[in-house]
Amino acid sequence: MIWLSYVAAFLTTFSFLPQAIKTIKTRDTIDLSLLTYCMFVIGTFTWTLYGLAIHETALFLANIVTTLLAGVILSFKVMDTIKENKKKSHR
Repeated sequence: MIWLSYVAAFLTTFSFLPQAIKTIKTRDTIDLSLLTYCMFVIGTFTWTLYGLAIHETALFLANIVTTLLAGVILSFKVMDTIKENKKKSHR
């Protein structure tokens, strides 16, 4: 049954790849929630630490990759939010 954890890890992890690619290509994050991505990145990072602590390879690897992919999206969202706030303050 260990293979089931790897299938689940693969699918949930790489489900973020299309969004990461789209965000990198378009640089458009207007419809993405900053709070959602902040919470998600913190959550997946926490799962990464948990996977490391209990020596569960699938849990660790899936969450480190997911944290990185979601972190890329989050970094674009943060940069866009900063730009928008600067524009609003100059009006």
